[in-house]
Amino acid sequence: MAPDRIGRIEEGRATLSDVARAAGVSVATASKALNKRIHVKEETRKRVEAAALSLDFTPNFFAKALNSARTNTIGMVTSDLDNRFVLPILLGAEDAFGAGSLSVLLADARDDAMRERLHIETLLTRKIDGLLVVGRTTNPRPPVSIAADVPVVYVYAPSTDTADASFTPDNVLAGRLAARRLLEAGRRSIALVNGESSYAAAQDRARGVTQELREWGIALTGGESLFGQWGERWGRDCARLVASAHPDLDAIVAGSDHIARGVLDSLERLGRRVPDDIAVVGFDNWDILAAESEPPLTSIDMNLEHLGRAAAQALVEAIDGRPRTGLHQEVVRLVVRESA
Repeated sequence: MAPDRIGRIEEGRATLSDVARAAGVSVATASKALNKRIHVKEETRKRVEAAALSLDFTPNFFAKALNSARTNTIGMVTSDLDNRFVLPILLGAEDAFGAGSLSVLLADARDDAMRERLHIETLLTRKIDGLLVVGRTTNPRPPVSIAADVPVVYVYAPSTDTADASFTPDNVLAGRLAARRLLEAGRRSIALVNGESSYAAAQDRARGVTQELREWGIALTGGESLFGQWGERWGRDCARLVASAHPDLDAIVAGSDHIARGVLDSLERLGRRVPDDIAVVGFDNWDILAAESEPPLTSIDMNLEHLGRAAAQALVEAIDGRPRTGLHQEVVRLVVRESA
C-alpha cells in the first residue's frame, strides 16, 4: 500500500476534497463525476472514479441526498415581459410544468445582460432544478453562464452553443406556407414586404418564401425581399410603391400582421380589392390585428404556446437526466381568413 494512502487512512476517512485533489479537478467537478451528472467528460469521470477507488473514498450518503434533492422549482428568465410574443410562450411552459407540481419563479431582465445575470444568480440561490431562458426575438444569443449543474433550455431566441437545447419557431416553414397558400390560389406575381433585415425571423421568412417560389419556377416581384420597419407605416408606403410599379401584382406576403395592416390600407386607397385583385398573407396571427382587419387577414400562427410547452418538456427531461441538445424548430400553421 502506498505511504500517502496509509497516512490518509490513519488520519481518517478520505473526503471529496481529497478525491478532487488527487484527480486534479475541482470539488464541484468531482461531485458531478461521482454522481453521474451531465456535462462531465468521460475521461474526467474515469480519472475521478480512479482517484476515489485508490483512496477508499466512501460517499457521505446523507450529504449526497441533500445535494441531489429537488426543490420542484423552475426558474424562468425573459428578456422582455411586455413583448406580445413572450406571454403565450410562458403560458405554454407553465401548462407543461403542470398545475401545482412545479413552482415557477419568473424574472424579467428587460433586455439587459447585467440584469439577466443578477436574476439568474438570485434564482440559483433559490435552488432551482432547471432554468428556461426566453428571448424577445429569434436572433441567436450567447449562452448564459452558470457554474452550478443546473439544466438550461432556451426558447424563442436560440443559444449560439449547439450543445445547448434551443426551441424556436420554424420561420423558414412559415415563409413557405405563406407563399404556398398564394401559389395554390393561382397567384403568380408575388411581392414580399418584409420587416427589419437585422432580425433572423425576417431573413428566415424571406428564405422560405423564395424557396417555395423557386420550386414553382417563379421569382419574387421586384426581384428581392423588401426589408423595412416592423410597422403599419412601412406596410403602407412599400405597398403603394410596389403596387404602382407592378400593375400585374396579384399577391403580397407581409413580414408581420402589423405590416399587413398597412398593406391593406394602401391597397384600399389605390382601389385594389383584397383578395380579388391582390391577396395578402401576414405572419404571427395576432388576433387583435388579424381577425379585426378589413378583410380579416390570413396569417401564419407561430404556435407559441406549443413552443413553450415543448421547451418546458425538454427542461423537465433534462432535470430527469435525459438532456437534449441542438436547435429544435417547432411547427407553425396557416390560419386562413378572407384576405387570401
